Amino acid sequence: MKILVYSFRDFDEKDAFDQLCAQAGFEYVTCPDYPSVENAVLAKGCDAVSIIVCDMNEALLTALAAQGVRYICTRSIGTEHFDMEAVRRLGLRVAGAAYSPDSVANYAIMLMLMACRRFPYVLERARLQDFSLRGKRGRELSSMTVGVIGLGRIGRTVLAHLSGFGCRLLGYDPMPAPAAQGLCEQVDLETIYRECDVISLHCPATKDNHHMIGGEALSAMKPGVILVNTARGGLIDTMALIDALESGRVGAAALDVIENEYGLYYINHTGEAMNNRELALLSSFPNVIVAPHTAFYTDVSIRDMARCTVEACQAFERGETYTFEVK
Repeated sequence: MKILVYSFRDFDEKDAFDQLCAQAGFEYVTCPDYPSVENAVLAKGCDAVSIIVCDMNEALLTALAAQGVRYICTRSIGTEHFDMEAVRRLGLRVAGAAYSPDSVANYAIMLMLMACRRFPYVLERARLQDFSLRGKRGRELSSMTVGVIGLGRIGRTVLAHLSGFGCRLLGYDPMPAPAAQGLCEQVDLETIYRECDVISLHCPATKDNHHMIGGEALSAMKPGVILVNTARGGLIDTMALIDALESGRVGAAALDVIENEYGLYYINHTGEAMNNRELALLSSFPNVIVAPHTAFYTDVSIRDMARCTVEACQAFERGETYTFEVK
């Protein structure tokens, strides 16, 4: 088994891939760039490729299959970046990853606290030696009602951790979520919007929930609501959010993900004019935090992602199913 690891980072992924591939008896080669039709030739002789979130369209999948690639493993929980019709037509097998839910849960709560306490603004003013109090008064998370949309592993971990803060906790999931029993009061979306001071998104991106947070949903939310998104950018209609920020309907937003982020994050763009007006607008608000999709980024999660790549390839090579295989 030979694996090509795209978007490889030798400063944090090498030790994990070295150890795990050696244990499995696999050979692996690397490419620091995202996969593309042009560099698909690097996969010649490889049985599998490992990627991070990028546009896995039909042309790219076809180019990889033409080099003999049979398996594609994404080092991410989300898999909406695959053209699954093309995957099935080409006879490829695709797997996602599962990593420590604590990584994203910790980060989401950090963003909640930063937004509640206006911390980016406080820190910015302190760096200018403005130690006055005007405009810096925060809110106490412990006295607020927090709603979690999406009651999977990460959403449930957020709720479990928040229980120590003393918040009132509400949760919503379109599917029955017995595992969340006792962690929150499970309610409908309308109740989440109407009653929550903080709303945190923890659901995958699907065709059905694209822009689930749009103008109508934002209008139904409690005035001054704090929105936190560490899931997928497409869940929020960015322009509708900007309108709600300008009107004051949304009190603050803390976004680790945004729409149209392919080709943006994990690349050093210092000194470049960015072709992303929505990012520029969001970054202009003092009550908006835009983080570069790093909620997942911990030592534990990085090893988990490498492990899932190797485990998926082992299962595929044995003709077995894999827990995180995408059909």
